[in-house]
Amino acid sequence: MAVDWLASKIHQQIVPWCASVVNAPFKTMTASIFSRNWHRSIKKLFPLLFAISFSAVLLANNTFMPAQAQQPRQEIRGVWMTTNDKDILRDRRKLGDALTKLKRLNFNTVYPVVWNSGYVMYPSPVAQLREIQPFVYRGLEGQDIIGDLIAQAHHRGLLVIPWFEFGFMTPPTSELALNNPEWLTQKQDGTQTSIGAGGEVVWLNPFHPEVQQFITDLVLEITTKYDSDGIQFDDHMSLPAEFGYDKYTVELYTKETKKAPPTDPQNPEWVKWRADKITAFMSRLNQAVKAVKPNAIFSISPNYYDFAYKMHLQDWLNWVRFDIADELIVQVYRPNLESFVDKIDRPEMQETQQKIPTGVGIMTGLRNRPAPMHQIQSQVQAVQERGLGVSFFYYESLWDYAQESTLDRISAFQNFFPFSAFRTALQIPRRAANFPPPPPPVANTKDKPAGNTKETPEANTKDRPDRPANTRRNLPSPTTQRI
Repeated sequence: MAVDWLASKIHQQIVPWCASVVNAPFKTMTASIFSRNWHRSIKKLFPLLFAISFSAVLLANNTFMPAQAQQPRQEIRGVWMTTNDKDILRDRRKLGDALTKLKRLNFNTVYPVVWNSGYVMYPSPVAQLREIQPFVYRGLEGQDIIGDLIAQAHHRGLLVIPWFEFGFMTPPTSELALNNPEWLTQKQDGTQTSIGAGGEVVWLNPFHPEVQQFITDLVLEITTKYDSDGIQFDDHMSLPAEFGYDKYTVELYTKETKKAPPTDPQNPEWVKWRADKITAFMSRLNQAVKAVKPNAIFSISPNYYDFAYKMHLQDWLNWVRFDIADELIVQVYRPNLESFVDKIDRPEMQETQQKIPTGVGIMTGLRNRPAPMHQIQSQVQAVQERGLGVSFFYYESLWDYAQESTLDRISAFQNFFPFSAFRTALQIPRRAANFPPPPPPVANTKDKPAGNTKETPEANTKDRPDRPANTRRNLPSPTTQRI
């Protein structure tokens, strides 16, 4: 960040000075011939002065930047578009205006929701075949809203990474839950629901091969259907730690460990076993996506690591270490600056930043809880001082639902990104997800834990389940619509 600041300052000061010298009126020069000759000489020197400016920028970068940082800088400047933004998504004109505004404010990435509450936001043969969605979301002109968004965003030079928002989560009244009760997991007391930001929900069993296949089919459908730049999974591509006591999971755990699951949901071995299974699935999902679209950005947006791993079995640090994730945006939705900074200063953030584009999710407000601009400004400043990117939740709350006027909010966002930062999926280094297979069986393991027992921070070793059989079929096109 310091080098970029220095380079920009050199460029800002030298180039405008050169231009001002060339265009100066020379009112103080009384001799017209001398004035013309002087003006002509300066114009001849202008390319040299510009070259000096450009060389200074290059010298600053090469002098102060370590060799490993010479790759193109990937600064995430994103915004999520949620179901609350549906009025904009459905209207081509409003959508075009919104994307133009984002481009002028030097944003570079849009994350539109494609999976929410058990429903997809596009025409889906997978959803129709599973009989989980008796309608199709379309725009006011009958357009495919995701396809339209991608086309309009790409026309403006913006990346589009569809956001698989609800992950394994779905409302209990959804067709997905009602038609597939065997896919749901449960707590020890047999209950299946939890209460969170999405209201009352149930959780698909991430260890069940049919659930894994269904999620894979949806993700591959999105990936192949559209000219998108990747796919993003957030904190719901996980499982609350109190779940996993359904019949299928209990039998699987008992078979593999020769003992029943612990009654304590926070038992370290039980947490690790379930987290490892989710990591193994994400590794296979990454491989499936890269098989059909090698340059797709496999983006993740979880909670901060300690909470994600212990409370939601989401071992995203190993997703980074095992090359499953191409991009990380950690959600830090906290109004308190001290708590906010504590979460972005953690070692796992610094480790990830050395490997993949890394950013922080910042709350810009909700309909019933606006975020003041001074709070947003202080958080963006803290993020940028640490060389991290940023994504805002969510589009309409950037300047609506706010205490400040729309013009004041837009003016503040202009100051966040004074210069453009172009992104392309081709800038992301290609890596193969390499989650390790289970170790060979060891005799006389009565007193030893299953799997590799090498101690590493935060349960770094894994065991990998068998890949579920591919049951994908040729699917019909959806026919029913609901506007």
